[in-house]
Amino acid sequence: MAHTGQLSHDGSDGETLADRLGAAGYQAWAWAENVAAGQPDATTVVAAWLDSPGHCANIMSADYTEFGAGVDRDASGTRYWTLVLAAPR
Repeated sequence: MAHTGQLSHDGSDGETLADRLGAAGYQAWAWAENVAAGQPDATTVVAAWLDSPGHCANIMSADYTEFGAGVDRDASGTRYWTLVLAAPR
């Protein structure tokens, strides 16, 4: 996202989260993804997700037992955030 400047759940190559999980060898029975851009730090982005009903539901769901998070910056310093929540098979 930081390289393309587009906030999206689909990769620049059209891959979905399910595609990316499979390519990484992660066999999941449930998964979700929260993305955001512009928040200056982890505390702020998590607060924004918790303030959004859909994003909050992902974080609070008992369906997910594992997570991964990442952040990257574009050339101007804008941060792009991703939180992947999943449960293995």
